[in-house]
Amino acid sequence: MKWGESMAYKTFAAIDVGSYELAMKIYEISAKNGIKETDHIRHRIELGTDSYFTGKISNDRVDELCRLLGEFTQIMKAYKVDDYKAYGTSAIRETQNVMILLDQIRTRTGIRIEVLSNSEQRFLNYKSVASVGDDFQNIIEKSTAFIDIGGGSVQISLFDEDSLVTTQNMRPGVLRMREELTRVSYRSYQLEELVEEIVGEGIESFKEMFMGDRRIQNIILIDDYVSLILRRNYLRMNKKGQVDASVFLEFVDSMKKKETKEIAPSLGIAQENISLLYLSSLMLKHMVKTFGAEMLWAPGVGLCDGMAYEYAENNKLLSVSQEGSVHSFERDILACARDINRRYHSIERRTAGREMIALAIFDSMKKSYGFSARDRLLLQLAAILSECGRYISLTNVGESSYSIIMATEIIGLSHLEREIVAKIAKYSTESFEYYSTLGRAGSLDVSSYLRIAKLTAIIRLAEGLDLSHKGKFGSLKITNDGNQMVLTVETNADMTLELELFGRNSMFFEEVFNIKPVIRQKKSNI
Repeated sequence: MKWGESMAYKTFAAIDVGSYELAMKIYEISAKNGIKETDHIRHRIELGTDSYFTGKISNDRVDELCRLLGEFTQIMKAYKVDDYKAYGTSAIRETQNVMILLDQIRTRTGIRIEVLSNSEQRFLNYKSVASVGDDFQNIIEKSTAFIDIGGGSVQISLFDEDSLVTTQNMRPGVLRMREELTRVSYRSYQLEELVEEIVGEGIESFKEMFMGDRRIQNIILIDDYVSLILRRNYLRMNKKGQVDASVFLEFVDSMKKKETKEIAPSLGIAQENISLLYLSSLMLKHMVKTFGAEMLWAPGVGLCDGMAYEYAENNKLLSVSQEGSVHSFERDILACARDINRRYHSIERRTAGREMIALAIFDSMKKSYGFSARDRLLLQLAAILSECGRYISLTNVGESSYSIIMATEIIGLSHLEREIVAKIAKYSTESFEYYSTLGRAGSLDVSSYLRIAKLTAIIRLAEGLDLSHKGKFGSLKITNDGNQMVLTVETNADMTLELELFGRNSMFFEEVFNIKPVIRQKKSNI
């Protein structure tokens, strides 16, 4: 049966090339039964030990990785997998010769590894938890910290009343920390204090900058070791995976009194993994105490589960009821953008009109120009963030906005998408940089360049209708008549500024789309 034909279910493999572990999960996905895990294969391989501290993965580890991936291909054949995804995270991402490495892996194993940016990786982890359903929704109705502890870094996202407040990344993660500590001479009783010294400043800064007086009630945890302990019911549980913070703190303190060889069999964890379990526990303990959290929940999902959900979503393999139960991820991406605005004291009234008008123009054109829902989201993000640069400079707003956006991770966007948003925000007020066959448009391909040009043209046109940022009209009607777009605003306000200077902002739109925009004012009867 060919891929495009109807089947009762699809068999999908998700491969996570992590910093200290290589994992693959096999899933059966169907509209009837949703996403069902059928197998989970894990191999410990510390790629991050090389890449974090030497910049390259050694030949021996590359050989081992290729051998293991070769075994994965045989397992996929045995399961008759219909499709797969293989993602590399920070250990691959931070390798200097990443393109050479990926080409060698593809040549030797046939597996194509895609490298995730940090924000893409964390977003998939976040999606895996949100797809669990009611438990996630119920927990984030209260003040909640979503803590994702990886080998290279830690991501902390704050939720309050079902809304994402902020998300921030900080170093180090557990593997990077363990390698840093190997360069320090210390006694075992000093370890907890050293961990607090390493992570304490970042956590305290996070609390001061983003939490204020807010107290965190719940922590949702994604990691590879503490989560296992919580899921296996070694501690007194309120519900599977959920434990009171006080019980967790007692567990961490109890590990201090035991030898590694004693802890490993009692918890069902390989002895070589105990050091990472203990470091992860100490980091989490410090966050629990700093945030004042009352409960921890380990949902027991991770990157592979997020990959499976994304695959099912993209290929429309979920039923309407399954899709409907999932949290609104787009809303969270927009919430991150609005949080950036608040941080840089951007005035919402200066961007609200531009955002509304730009989306109205986009919606009137989307069918004719084949725009996607993702294009709309990127346009909306650029409209929201187009003024954040005023915090740095009142004269170079576009360039300053570009710098802020590029320096700030927006969870759920790839690096390329963030660059697209940043350039649209920049060009909304500054001269557009043309792409030519003799030159380059930075790191952008032609498709991305044209995407930026079209969305920039729309946002500039929106700015032309809202030059004063006073919200002069609430009603906008757009009609497309051949090579002319008529924008009719219903208002009794003085539109002299907009009517006289509209042509300046519409020139680039006309150049890009070969459509002449015309603004007309209709007096309101109110």
